[in-house]
Amino acid sequence: MDLPANLPEKLYLLAHDPRRGRTTQHSSLNLLLQAAALTELLRRGLLYEEGRKAVARVRGGAAEDGLDPYSADLLGRIRATRPHSWSSWVGRARSTGRDQPIRRVRDGLAESGRITLRPHRVAGLFPVTLVTVHDPGVRKALEARVTGALTGPFSRVDPADAALTALVAAGKLRTVLGFRERREHRGRIAKLAPAAGPVPRALGTALAWRTAGHAAESAALG
Repeated sequence: MDLPANLPEKLYLLAHDPRRGRTTQHSSLNLLLQAAALTELLRRGLLYEEGRKAVARVRGGAAEDGLDPYSADLLGRIRATRPHSWSSWVGRARSTGRDQPIRRVRDGLAESGRITLRPHRVAGLFPVTLVTVHDPGVRKALEARVTGALTGPFSRVDPADAALTALVAAGKLRTVLGFRERREHRGRIAKLAPAAGPVPRALGTALAWRTAGHAAESAALG
């Protein structure tokens, strides 16, 4: 089976709810996809850590081949500015508009032929885009990779699957792992996390920042 090679595409498909034809957890999914892009760049050696900050290599060479469009764009933005912390880069994910990770990763999957997009109006008024995954078996195979990383022999876990699972857990992606599963496997998750470098911890920090920001905003409006 032909699975996506890049982490943002894998995470998007895992977040897709086939019953609704849409992704779940929009409030946090943009941050998770941003973290996935950072991890993809880190795993390919296109980013490295210096002083707890993400630094881009000036030339990536063959490591950039096959990079998904959103990760490639993020690499260009990191190269164009001074170094920032990993959590800062995760938190810079846009939450609205065409440049938000959800839309950019989705559109890349549509261009590659993995999904089909269909405009729709809820109650005849509110525009949404329905997503159909061409091969439902791809999502099931990705779920199986996560399950295998959590329950199979640790020595046999592929580093890419370890990174994927660490991000699923850090992003609290409920379509794959609920609270009970994350608690049950927290020891294994901690062992898998280094495959994604400092990004899972940075994702947790960015999620906490956004939650605190929403709470402060609600208090001010209340």
